[in-house]
Amino acid sequence: MVRAGVVNHPSDWEFSGYNEIQNPRRKCALIAYYRLRSLLNFATYEGFVASHRQWVDQALRDHWKRERDSKWTESIAVGSKEFTETTKHQLGIRAKGRKVIDSQGVCELRESEAVYLVNFAPENSDIDVNNAYFWNAIDEISR
Repeated sequence: MVRAGVVNHPSDWEFSGYNEIQNPRRKCALIAYYRLRSLLNFATYEGFVASHRQWVDQALRDHWKRERDSKWTESIAVGSKEFTETTKHQLGIRAKGRKVIDSQGVCELRESEAVYLVNFAPENSDIDVNNAYFWNAIDEISR
């Protein structure tokens, strides 16, 4: 919502992941907080929260970080090769047509981009008299 200009800081958007990380819920948690901390090699969750706050503030100061990053918005899973392969396997048939793409050491599970080709030439001609049926002839046609 920051990129869209709705708020100036992610903390201003009630439903942001930023608030979920900065103020962990005791019930109905969406994030495995301590698993996240351990994956990022922080000794304490509080240390991770402080670093996360600094990362976001730095990104907001650096305007280039406000640009959309397709790996976060177009991928089903982002992470290590093992994580994305496991996610693809667990999705089963729902992952059909999706590939694990390695991009600068980070893997993404996403659909490969397809070119949208349009060939409407003959089908989009004007309707003329030869394309019409007279109302009284419809009974004969349907028999």
